Amino acid sequence: MTKKLVLVDGTAYLYRAYHALPPLTSPNGEPTGAVYGVGNMLKALLKQETPHYFAVVFDAPGKTFRHQLYSQYKAHRPPMPEDLKIQSEILLALVEKSGYPLLQVPDVEADDVIGTLARQAEQADIDVLISTGDKDLAQLISKKIKLVDTMKHQRIDAKVTRAKFGVSPEQMIDYLSLVGDTSDNIPGIPGVGPKTAARWLEQYDNLENIISHADEITGKAGDALRETVPQLALYRDLVTIRCDVELTTALETLVVAKPQTKELIAFYKKYGFSAWLDNLSQQELGDETEKPSNVEPVEQPRYQLILTKNTFQQWREKLASADYFALDIETTSLDYMDAEIVGLSFAVALGEAAYLPIAHDYFGAPPQLDRSLVLEHLKPLLEDPNVKKIGHNLKYDMEVLANYDIYLAGIANDTMLESYIYNSVASRHNLDELSAKYLNTKLISYEAVAGKGVKQQPFNCIAVRS
Repeated sequence: MTKKLVLVDGTAYLYRAYHALPPLTSPNGEPTGAVYGVGNMLKALLKQETPHYFAVVFDAPGKTFRHQLYSQYKAHRPPMPEDLKIQSEILLALVEKSGYPLLQVPDVEADDVIGTLARQAEQADIDVLISTGDKDLAQLISKKIKLVDTMKHQRIDAKVTRAKFGVSPEQMIDYLSLVGDTSDNIPGIPGVGPKTAARWLEQYDNLENIISHADEITGKAGDALRETVPQLALYRDLVTIRCDVELTTALETLVVAKPQTKELIAFYKKYGFSAWLDNLSQQELGDETEKPSNVEPVEQPRYQLILTKNTFQQWREKLASADYFALDIETTSLDYMDAEIVGLSFAVALGEAAYLPIAHDYFGAPPQLDRSLVLEHLKPLLEDPNVKKIGHNLKYDMEVLANYDIYLAGIANDTMLESYIYNSVASRHNLDELSAKYLNTKLISYEAVAGKGVKQQPFNCIAVRS
């Protein structure tokens, strides 16, 4: 069995999580959103790949040899935001306490450490998977080395590289030299973009041949090439990932260690990572953690069926005056483009909810309020950003409502999104699973109401009862 090494570009992970996830905070107010996002990505990656060797690699503080080669290298970048700097320190502590091998090497970048380890593993006949969103690392791809972009759920090999950039992994260094890298402030050739660079490399194979035939290339691009030739060697040096970094850590030592359980418990509590705390096995925790208490059941829930104008008006006033209310829409289809609204449900307090049917059309269905009239009266409320709404997968509801010229605003919480942020390694985020896990409540399943398989009825055929 071939062994596998997984290398994580920790710096890229941190920045991507920072910009992609909402700003969470700890009980003491420290920013933690990016830390939580990266932690979940690392857990998911390990669970999915089960590597023999593993390391999370970060840029070391300070400048690198590239700054000595080119004073303008990354000079345009603003300083790291203060809230991200705080999270960077928290993340490093999390990685260490979790037992993940952590590497930071002065004077070089994380890419260079990753490149060195990847080539060492390749020579030892070990498969390598590099988890990153950085296109520069595509230059390392080989039969043994692949990339994975976990945020896009995409594996990148030579074929994908060719399809995406129009060049092979072996040509990526020359490609980057030609087009430059705006994120690193490497100019490249002015006016030469990806398509031109790919076309030149297809015709001439490499940068050296392009320079040798520079006089043959016409137009403004040819003029820019000839003017930039003196700088191309520098640009090539800057974009080339070093694969010969002197490392004090041997490849075979990069194994995930047993987590520092007691330290992790305190760490999770300090920063409010309760989902991670819950997921630590009871065998590891012993009696260290408090057991979650059950949610008290509602003894006399007040559920109401809205069938009259008077009842509808009463509920509309309740919704308008509530601090926030829960909203759910029942439709004829899961495809929002085809879905027609059958009914709406609301809740304003624990155990106080209502269902408003507006298009149940089975034989014997009770008279219902007109859908157009109902939506006309709800439109100002649903579009009011000051009236806060809660829901589960509200993106779907927003898209359905938009078909009726209603643009949902004032979304305070979406429990599906919160579940993913809270515990992204979970395989399911549906309401049934979340109710059972967090509320100790078993919901009535859709199948129990509508039937299963070929016998399942559309929601407009489901009987409503008061």
